[in-house]
Amino acid sequence: MAVQLPWWRGEGFRAALLSLILLGVILGVWHLATLPKAATGPALSPEQIEYLKLMGKDPAAQGDSAGSNFPTLAQMGRVMWEHVTDPFYDNGPNDKGIGIQLAYSLGRVGLGYLIAMLIAIPLGFAIGMSPLVHRALDPFIQVLKPISPLAWMPLALYTIKDSAASGIFVIFICSIWPMLINTAFGVASVRRDWLNVARTLEVSKWRTAVEVILPAAAPTILTGMRISMGIAWLVIVAAEMLVGGTGVGYFVWNEWNNLSLPNVIFAILVIGLVGMVLDAAFARLQKAVTYVD
Repeated sequence: MAVQLPWWRGEGFRAALLSLILLGVILGVWHLATLPKAATGPALSPEQIEYLKLMGKDPAAQGDSAGSNFPTLAQMGRVMWEHVTDPFYDNGPNDKGIGIQLAYSLGRVGLGYLIAMLIAIPLGFAIGMSPLVHRALDPFIQVLKPISPLAWMPLALYTIKDSAASGIFVIFICSIWPMLINTAFGVASVRRDWLNVARTLEVSKWRTAVEVILPAAAPTILTGMRISMGIAWLVIVAAEMLVGGTGVGYFVWNEWNNLSLPNVIFAILVIGLVGMVLDAAFARLQKAVTYVD
């Protein structure tokens, strides 16, 4: 009979404790690296002091070391609190809350991803079930798959003539390939025995696809969908930096132009957290359709 260990000796607790220790080390290094240091540089001229004030910097801190202008943990805490307490403010085209920016980004990702899914999964079924279709389409897939999604942006802007739609197109083009390839592989890898049984029972092709092939290939299809979502969330940030307007990518670029490094770091953390949540959602869905053979 297996002996159950106390909760504090379980692997999950130890992993969480190690993560907290690593986080503490990172925050400690950050705090030490941003401690104020005594000024050692030459005195600043009145013109230099005026310029630094116009740039939003403290002239008294310019004698510090090169890393002293990096935001401190206290500054980051204030910035994060401001964004979290009022994420949906709208003060004009270039000043929107992080919640609004995330909504725009998630909307573009969701729409482009949905279009890719509606095309990739049926086409992947056709490729996986028909060697002829596979051999006919494989050269096109191999040529188009390695192209960077952002390389399509100029062509999309020229033909579509709309920055928001162009961003959706880029998400579509980067999402379709992992789903298509994994769907085709999953369908082609279904056991021949199961297909032979269905053929012996004279089950229709449609019912075979829905009740035999789809459940068997579902874990592989979900793997492709999970990879596609990760790539889509990665690409939308870069695409929004190029097209501007709205979105978390544009928020990062706009705050960098405003020389607001705390806001840039906060946006980076938000992008990472949202990506982690999306990946965890697909991981749970993938686990739900995976079965033990």
